[in-house]
Amino acid sequence: MSDQANPPSAEQREIADEQAYVDVVYGRLEESTKAAQALAREGYARGHVGHEGGLVERDAMVYQASKRIAALNAAHEGLVFGRLDLTDGDRRYIGRIGVRDAEREVLLIDWRAPAASVFYQATAQDPAGVVRRRVLRSRGSTVVGVEDELLDGDNAPADMVVVGEGALLASLSRARDASMHSVVATIQKEQDEAIRAPSRGATTIGGGPGTGKTVVALHRAAYLLYVDRRRFESGGVLVVGPSGVFMNYIERVLPSLGETSVTLRSLGEVVDGVSGTRHDPPAVAAVKGSARMLQVLARAARSAQPGEPTSFRYFYRDDVLRLDAAALDRLRRQLLSGQQRNRAYGKVQQVLLDALWAQVQGERALEKERDEFDKVLTTDDAFLDFAAAWWPPLDAVEVWESLGDAETLRRNAEGVLKRAEIDLLATSWRGADGTPSIEDVPLIDELRYLLGEVPPEDADDDPYDVKQLMSFEREDAAVRRQRATQSIEDDSYAHVLVDEAQDLSPMQWRMLGRRGKYASWTIVGDPAQSSWPYPDEAAEARAAALDGKDEHYFRLSTNYRNSAEIYDLAADVARVAIPGADTPDAVRRTGEEPRHEVVERDRLWASVRGGVHDLAGRVEGTIAVVVPADRRDEATAELAEELHDLDRLRVLDGLDTKGLEFDAVLVVEPDEVVAEAEAGWRTLYVVLTRATQLLLTVGASRDWLDRVEA
Repeated sequence: MSDQANPPSAEQREIADEQAYVDVVYGRLEESTKAAQALAREGYARGHVGHEGGLVERDAMVYQASKRIAALNAAHEGLVFGRLDLTDGDRRYIGRIGVRDAEREVLLIDWRAPAASVFYQATAQDPAGVVRRRVLRSRGSTVVGVEDELLDGDNAPADMVVVGEGALLASLSRARDASMHSVVATIQKEQDEAIRAPSRGATTIGGGPGTGKTVVALHRAAYLLYVDRRRFESGGVLVVGPSGVFMNYIERVLPSLGETSVTLRSLGEVVDGVSGTRHDPPAVAAVKGSARMLQVLARAARSAQPGEPTSFRYFYRDDVLRLDAAALDRLRRQLLSGQQRNRAYGKVQQVLLDALWAQVQGERALEKERDEFDKVLTTDDAFLDFAAAWWPPLDAVEVWESLGDAETLRRNAEGVLKRAEIDLLATSWRGADGTPSIEDVPLIDELRYLLGEVPPEDADDDPYDVKQLMSFEREDAAVRRQRATQSIEDDSYAHVLVDEAQDLSPMQWRMLGRRGKYASWTIVGDPAQSSWPYPDEAAEARAAALDGKDEHYFRLSTNYRNSAEIYDLAADVARVAIPGADTPDAVRRTGEEPRHEVVERDRLWASVRGGVHDLAGRVEGTIAVVVPADRRDEATAELAEELHDLDRLRVLDGLDTKGLEFDAVLVVEPDEVVAEAEAGWRTLYVVLTRATQLLLTVGASRDWLDRVEA
């Protein structure tokens, strides 16, 4: 009775029809998963046949089956997301992967396939044969809604139903959570053109905040793997972002598109065996990132290391043989002529023997000739210990650590860096715990290439041999051994995707350039958001990293992230303080203007806490409290209770907000954000553009706002 009294609406009928089709696709997906699992079981069985060929077959079958299972599992959420109704009466369903029925007929078209491109390229001005474009919204395998766009009303059947406000606007209004999600269902035409750009050379995706640069670049990585899987999967795809926070934010995007073989690294994790998680103060970072550091590091890699002996004396027959500091310097230059220090390791004993034999004059010694001389010295611990101490194999971290000694740093930086810069580095080379900063990682990488790979040593001669060490030394030795065995031959990739590229220092460009020497590139950035203070120097390093590769540029022009009210304020900041800023058009209004509170200094944190609670009551999604870098620990302590109660609340500094977005943002002391670095205005611009719905600033001054409103 109630069904007759309340018949389903047109939208409900459309959802039910789509659910019936989606059920068929998921049924086929389950069959494919079972087939892949059966292949894996068969592969494991091949390992028991008793010969080497069976093991090879096992490994190949299990590897391929595991890849297929991973792709099928990753695509399960929101598998079917699009439908096209064409003027010829045909319909196409678009999804995260391609699916065929038992007769090999297409049930679902992979979004990256040429046949799916019209889903993104068709517009009302140029329908390209599409009458209606539909987006299916799902939770798991259940269709919960549809959003339609009628692109060609003249060719629409009279009974065609059009539902919803449009998929894009509907998606923009939804609450954010702690991760970036695929936008594969709502990619716009200009975004799709960037995604499907040719794979060769370097593709730059530019545009202002909120234009979708990051998510478009990630979809491009998935697209490249689809069109040329053999090349990019075997050579590897490296995705580099500004911070660990950012990498955690984006980590689900590519798996949700069926790609699980991509390497994601923050800038502090690009070098295997080394990890940097903190930033140096801006003034220190500017020196460490400068291309001038290359000369400092080159000197350090070629000079005598702290603790190396400066002389050697040996009695042989009737002769006293000597190598003083000047002689050792000459031999050092000889060994380093045209080669890296570690590559010269195998020649050290011979060069020392030659220099010592040249001093032999006694008749008894000369009678025995050179072979006897070499035999005596190379079996004498005094000579062997000297050679090992004078020319030990060096790993990059050791040399980087040696520059923490003020005198060593001054000796290598003299004449290259200004005296004030040397003093600055000497007081802050390493953090309090001795670990590298994010800015140190490219310096360590540079040293890896300047030194060359650490040569393998016999166990009896290995200074890192754990068996020879006391127990308290073993852990450190194991770490050093692991670092020392990282091969520079394994650094290159087939494709490098770098986000927030405008922030890269010259030394960071050099680090990435080694990974992408033979690669194609996707480069994402916006100069107006740059935190690197010397753009001309960075541009030169960027050109060297790309090494003459053909470049293609795509500009994204529409801001989908921020409400127009929020972006109007941010754009005013850009116009006042950032010449030539690319300010895109924001597409939606919420009626919520940014709010600004000026408070007494002793009331700052009480006002911030009140603001957090107010924002939490007004948005369902994520909230960020953004503070000046040197207030981060203070803010975490002051907001401990709120952080405990609200798992959607984050406390970040300006640099860590790069690439992220939140439903609400509270900026603490904007004037301090501006003052903390040369690029402070740009950092404030970035921070303001992280908010999608609500923006609140709290501070003891409002000089920044007065300048913007003047």
